Amino acid sequence: MTDEERITRKIAEIAATADQYPAVVIIHHVPTQTVRYLSEWGLELLGATLEELTALGPAFSPTYFNAVESDEYMARVFQLMYQHEAPAVHTFYQEVRTTERAGWSYYLTSIRRLLADDGGNPLLVMGLAIPLHPENHFSTKVQRLIEENQFLRQHNAIYATLSRRERDVLRLLALGHSAPEIADELNISEQTAATHRRNVRQKLGANTVFKLSQYARAFDLI
Repeated sequence: MTDEERITRKIAEIAATADQYPAVVIIHHVPTQTVRYLSEWGLELLGATLEELTALGPAFSPTYFNAVESDEYMARVFQLMYQHEAPAVHTFYQEVRTTERAGWSYYLTSIRRLLADDGGNPLLVMGLAIPLHPENHFSTKVQRLIEENQFLRQHNAIYATLSRRERDVLRLLALGHSAPEIADELNISEQTAATHRRNVRQKLGANTVFKLSQYARAFDLI
């Protein structure tokens, strides 16, 4: 049996029950990063046919998903599929443009290897995408996490200029501590604490507690 025959058989096996799941089912062909199957619910949400999605090839993800997130996650996922020691399942959040509502919709997606060739190289990966509707408070929390992740990527180079001590000071500043309180907490002089505080603000270009807190949350200091 050829690889293509095995692919066709495996997709038919999944498609036979896919529309019964409370999630969108998607199958990618790993070597070409092409969509080979999407359940009816997914086709309705994207307002496209399977033929149209397949024709997009690797452009499928940046067409319908947040381009920055898509490039980062999908590149990593496809790469991990070739690593035999990698975890069997990869789970992540995605921002998707659908026909359901304007703007981004949030999904929790889990993806795993579905089929490999005789040499153990991946042929298909299957994903299950569960919508996080905006009326659910969990969706708001997910949005915050995504925004923090975006902030982290955009400001990582600036944050990297901080010394370990300056990061300690940043954490305390974000918590609203004064220079005397920082000095007491870190066992340093008030003058040293004031110097560190000034340097942190200058390096980050942050003159408000809110801005400092953005850094502290994004980089897991608080």
